[in-house]
Amino acid sequence: MPIYVYAIKSLVRNYIYVGMSNNVERRFLEHNRGENKSTKPYKPFALILTEEFPSRVEARKREKFLKVGSGKKYLKTLL
Repeated sequence: MPIYVYAIKSLVRNYIYVGMSNNVERRFLEHNRGENKSTKPYKPFALILTEEFPSRVEARKREKFLKVGSGKKYLKTLL
């Protein structure tokens, strides 16, 4: 089963969240409904990136990259 890395951008505050899931659509809805403690104060969100990976290990590497330094800069160019 593929694993997806995704990034969402708050529509009301300067906040980008990066996560991974096997079902991005479900996860995106959970974020927008406020079901995630860390993202609840920043809702609503727009989905700005989705990438598919064959394994959880590869997805985790990409997720870590996007959360810091040049990965974070890359996400800001998508806005």
